[in-house]
Amino acid sequence: MSPFKLILAATAVAFALPAVAGDIVITDPYARVSTTMSKSGAAFMVIENHGAQADRLVSVSSDVADRTELHTHISDGNGVMQMVEVPEGFSIPMHGTHALQRGGDHVMFLGLKDAVADGDVLHLVLHFEHAGDVAVDVPVDLKRDGQGMANMPMGGMQMMHGAPDGTMPMHMPNN
Repeated sequence: MSPFKLILAATAVAFALPAVAGDIVITDPYARVSTTMSKSGAAFMVIENHGAQADRLVSVSSDVADRTELHTHISDGNGVMQMVEVPEGFSIPMHGTHALQRGGDHVMFLGLKDAVADGDVLHLVLHFEHAGDVAVDVPVDLKRDGQGMANMPMGGMQMMHGAPDGTMPMHMPNN
C-alpha cells in the first residue's frame, strides 16, 4: 500500500462515523481476510434499528468481489460448521440490534478482485427492506481479536473445501 493510501486508510478508520439511513445505524464495521492473497473475506458490524418497526437486511453489494452475500454458520451436530448463504437476509428488531460477527452472521466476499491488506477500506452497500440502502466503508483490521481467537483465520475456524451444494464446511478447533 502506498504511503498516501495508508494515510487515507488510517484517517478513515480514526474518524469512522456510524453509517445511517432512516432508523438504521451501522457501528463498528471491520473486515478480515486470512491472507493478503485470499480470494474470500468477511465483514462484521453492529446494525442498530432505532425505529418503531422491524426491518430486514435483505442483501448486500460491493464491487470488491465477484459476489458479496449474507452468510451464517450452522452446525451439523458433529463439530463441523457449515457456512451457508442466507438469501432471506437478517431481521433487525424494532428498537434492537443485530450483530454481524465472527462465527455467526456476516457479510461474505467471494472472489476478491484485488489483494486486501490491513488498513485497506472496503466499500459496500447494505440493502434494507424499509430503510433502503446504507453505504458503509469497512476498514480491514487483521489484528482485531475476535472472541479470543487472534491470529487464526476467520475467528479461529479452519475452512475446508466447499461442498457441491455451495456450503462451506468449517471445523472449529477444540482448544
